[in-house]
This record gives sequence, C-alpha cells and structure tokens, in this order.
Amino acid sequence: MVTAQRSARIVQGRHGRPIAETTSDRLFLAVNTVLLSVILIAVAYPLVFVISASFSNPDAVHRGEMWLLPRGITLEGYTRVFQNSEIWMGYRNTTIYAVLGTLINLGVTLPCAYALSRKDFVGRSVLTVVFSLTMFFSGGIIPLYLVVRGLGLTNTIWAMVLPNAAAMWFIIIARTYFQTTIPKELLDSSQMDGCSNARFFWSVVLPLSSPIVAVLALFYGVGHWNAFFNALIFISSRHLMPLQLILREILIVGEMGASSMMSLDDAEAIAQMARIADLVRYTVMIVASVPVMVAYPFAQRYFTKGIMIGAIKG
Repeated sequence: MVTAQRSARIVQGRHGRPIAETTSDRLFLAVNTVLLSVILIAVAYPLVFVISASFSNPDAVHRGEMWLLPRGITLEGYTRVFQNSEIWMGYRNTTIYAVLGTLINLGVTLPCAYALSRKDFVGRSVLTVVFSLTMFFSGGIIPLYLVVRGLGLTNTIWAMVLPNAAAMWFIIIARTYFQTTIPKELLDSSQMDGCSNARFFWSVVLPLSSPIVAVLALFYGVGHWNAFFNALIFISSRHLMPLQLILREILIVGEMGASSMMSLDDAEAIAQMARIADLVRYTVMIVASVPVMVAYPFAQRYFTKGIMIGAIKG
C-alpha cells in the first residue's frame, strides 16, 4: 500500500478534482497507447500507400521505390479515369441510387421502429419476432430474382433500391433509441392537446432523433454506394450500371485506355497497358472512396451517440 501510494501521481479529474494515478494505471495506459498505435499504423498505412501510389510514377511503384510518400508525382491515372465518360455515368447512377435508396430506407425504417417502440401497439412482440426471423433466414438469390422479375423491376432503377428497403438490425437499433430517448410524458401531453400519432412522430419524435437518423443515413448511404451485387443480377442496361460495376470492369477486365491505344502495335500497347494498370487500379480505389470519406465527418458527431444510445438497452 505504501509503495503504491508513493508511486502514485496526481492528475486532474473531469471536474477538476485531483485523482491519484498509480503505477498500474500508467502501465495500463502505456499498453493501450502501444496497441492503439499499432492498430492505427496497420489501418492508416494501406490507405496512405494507395493515395500516394495513385499520384506516383507507376514504374517507381512497380520497382518498390515508393513506400509512403509519392515518387515522381503524376496525374496520369486520374486523367485516364476521368476521361472515361462511363465513370461519370457510374457516379451519376450511384448518387441517384444512394440518395433515393437512403430516403426509402429511412422512410420505412423509422416509422416501423417507432411503431414497434410503442407499448400500446397491439401485436408488436409478435411482429418483432417475425421481422427478426429475416435476420437469420433468407429466401436466397433465385427466389429474390423471381420476385423482382415478377414485379417488373428488373433493369430499372427500382431494382437497386426496393429489395433492400429496410434492414431489421437497423430497425432494432432505432426502436431501442426511441424507447430510451423519447419520454412517454411527451406523448401523453401531446395527446391531451389533441395531437395525432402521425403528427407526434413527424413534429416531435423526428426532431429529437437527429443522432440516430444521421447514423442510419450514413450506414444506408454507404451500403448503397458500395452495392454492386443487385446491379450484377438485375441490371443489364449499361446506362443504369452503378459506379462499382464500372470500376469492377476497370480493375478486373482492364479495359481502361484500350480505345486510346488502338493506333499502337500490339506489343507496345500491351506494354503501355501493363505500365499503367496498377496506377489506374489505385486511382479508381480513391475515386470510389472519396465521397464516403467526405460525407463521414459531417455525421461523425452523431455517430457515437446514436450507436451507443441505440444499442445499450433492448
């Protein structure tokens, strides 16, 4: 005890009160700092490497001369990518799918979650169990395709946004948020003033639920932005393809720049395409990720609050 007291160091607490920091506390903080630093390096280095490689001379990247910072800065990769009109078409389509799909997701998830959060809603327990079964059992790809085709949605924009209109996991999170955040007294007082359930939801519940709305919008939006499987199954018209399918063709098939090399002989064209293949791959990774990285900071201040409040109790 004496040794621990002698080795203790006085630090300031949250409210200005002194707190004794023991040797075990300092050891714990040191271990946490080391572990988190290792995790930070493991996560940040690939991202920094890809960004630097997209601006570097492809020969320097291929020879392994580029470790962290760009070598022989060039914009050749971005020039080739953005000269492809299909990239812009994919951006347009994916933006439409992400915005429209997110609005539909929120329009289905939030009312459903609020209804399930109301204790006076008859049958809410049964519906919660039935809805939860969809988290564990799925009809499969073939029944999904038959349903979408039967509804006449194939090769339309609706095939990208309607089949995944709601996710039960997000409904549970939003329901828990409403249960733990919206006081029942607000509902009682509003009903005494003659407020309907629909008006209470739109005028009271939603304005008080900006954290969970931002979290759900971020999750749903990122999901739609990265989605390609539904497009791979349901979309055959090239003018409806999302950005991810266009980038998939660039990464796998290697068609980028082929039209600009038709005037070269075969050996020179192959050598030129091989030289820029990696550069274009790194570039399209950045092109696909930038919108998400730009949008995330705006929702970050709601992110932790919405997740914690919506997931602690249930």
